[in-house]
Amino acid sequence: MTRRLRPAGPPRHAVQTGPEGESICRPAEDDEFASRENVRILESWNTETDRELSIARARLGPGDATESHYLEGITERYLVIQGTGMVRIGTLPPAEVGPGDVVFIPAGVVQQITNTGSEDLVFYCICTPAFEEDRYSGVTRPSQDESIDP
Repeated sequence: MTRRLRPAGPPRHAVQTGPEGESICRPAEDDEFASRENVRILESWNTETDRELSIARARLGPGDATESHYLEGITERYLVIQGTGMVRIGTLPPAEVGPGDVVFIPAGVVQQITNTGSEDLVFYCICTPAFEEDRYSGVTRPSQDESIDP
């Protein structure tokens, strides 16, 4: 059975679009939803007209963690904007992250992040190409040296 990572239907955004395709997108805060890992997600940008990139804000409560997972064929970056955490990616040793840090996760590399602070850990997930739920795969056990070919 497939479990949805995001609700059905497009997010409700206030968008202004110009004649050259330039746009301003303003995600609605009430579109934030809980993923199957209980991570709060707000999709800032994930449209059918721009499959090259997606941007989502993620929030993890104190002590919460994502499951160990990887994205097939999608490179991901985390841009941390609030809180502190511990990230595990591929063969690197676990590392502390905080505001301003960027975490680069190549396609197919196992990743996991834990909120180690007393406030929400908030970060943007920037995916290229755009995130697609059928490219998300959980792994049964976190592993520092586990990598899956995209």
